Amino acid sequence: MKRIAALFLIVCMAVALFAGCGTQKTTPINIGALKGPTGMGMVTLMGEEFSGKYNITIESAPDVVTGKLINGELDIAAVPVNLASVLYNKTKDENGNSNIMMIAVNTLGVLYVLEDGDTVNSLADLAGKTLYATGQGSTPEYMLSYLLEKSGLTDSVSVEYKAEHSELATLMASGEVKLGMLPEPNVTATMAKNENLRVALDLTEEWKNLAGVEPVQGCIVVRKDYFEQNKTAVRLFLKEYNAAVEYTNANQAETAELMAKYEIIPSAAIAEKAIDKCNIVCYRDDAMRTAAEAMLQVLYDANPKSVGGAMPGDDFYYNDANK
Repeated sequence: MKRIAALFLIVCMAVALFAGCGTQKTTPINIGALKGPTGMGMVTLMGEEFSGKYNITIESAPDVVTGKLINGELDIAAVPVNLASVLYNKTKDENGNSNIMMIAVNTLGVLYVLEDGDTVNSLADLAGKTLYATGQGSTPEYMLSYLLEKSGLTDSVSVEYKAEHSELATLMASGEVKLGMLPEPNVTATMAKNENLRVALDLTEEWKNLAGVEPVQGCIVVRKDYFEQNKTAVRLFLKEYNAAVEYTNANQAETAELMAKYEIIPSAAIAEKAIDKCNIVCYRDDAMRTAAEAMLQVLYDANPKSVGGAMPGDDFYYNDANK
């Protein structure tokens, strides 16, 4: 563990040197993230060596994170991409100015359909079946609805939603539910408990085939009022977060231990197996906008409510090259 801290600290010290001297704020940036993929890339920024810079809290529910972001308890948050757009629209003032800005895409596709059996090998095979799922009201629901609609399956597939990933995972692990849609790392954890389960469909690939764009599920947003007063600190965070993501993907055994320690993932063994499938990234500037905007456009076309009723404007997408 000491080796992890030492190596990563060296990387971040180098980042800090290139980012410039100091920041405008001496108190830590308050950051919120979710258990699972959106929080996994944060893990190496949660050590004691960063305690004076980042105060990172991990939550189970997106509404807890968004509530704290809106009321000012959080400065930065990692949230589902469609929820970021909803927040952008929700926080507009009477002049149409929003207080939410996206600064990075941090999670690509993580959804899979698991089956206890061998009857589903394509989306068409879902016809006439009941599919259990999670994520109602968030990106997973809208992605699934889009895939079913484009495949002509909306009326022939019954979808039953469970409130929590853990609830559906438990039902599938016990064998009570035979067909379900779950995100990583729940997929890996559930399959470890029930050897009869298999990955029937990779919804990342299904999405690419039908939507023609890369699925984006998570992003990082900042309150604009905070950003305007702390630009240097936020820019440094982005550089250090990028280094953290690279380190996480390159040092999976070591960072898996940290994910378990900070309760982002239930166990180190599950985390290590799941990291590659969680598609943890740090897209910034033009790459961020290209990926996120394409995803949001597909969601908007399918259901405007999914992104808050309107596509975000140019001011939603931060681009360091233009600042």
